[in-house]
Amino acid sequence: MQGGEQIISAVIWMVLLIAIFYFLLYRPQQQQRKKHEEFLKNLKKGDKVITSGGLIGEIKSVEENTVSLKICEGCIVKVVKPSVASYYEEK
Repeated sequence: MQGGEQIISAVIWMVLLIAIFYFLLYRPQQQQRKKHEEFLKNLKKGDKVITSGGLIGEIKSVEENTVSLKICEGCIVKVVKPSVASYYEEK
């Protein structure tokens, strides 16, 4: 019977480790991704944003997959939407 108890114990530990992995790593990452997707859906003309590359600019137009940013006077750059990291707030 000891062999059967060891297998049950190993399965319980494996399930426990998978549950810990899910709640500590996968689920928070999934929630963060959904939050970022919602942020991207709500982008509009006039918002000041910062890209993942560090560019700061004002949104001039929003298309399906891209955003046009005015980064300086007379300079408009087109970036892919997922590269927009967050709103920019001057301090």
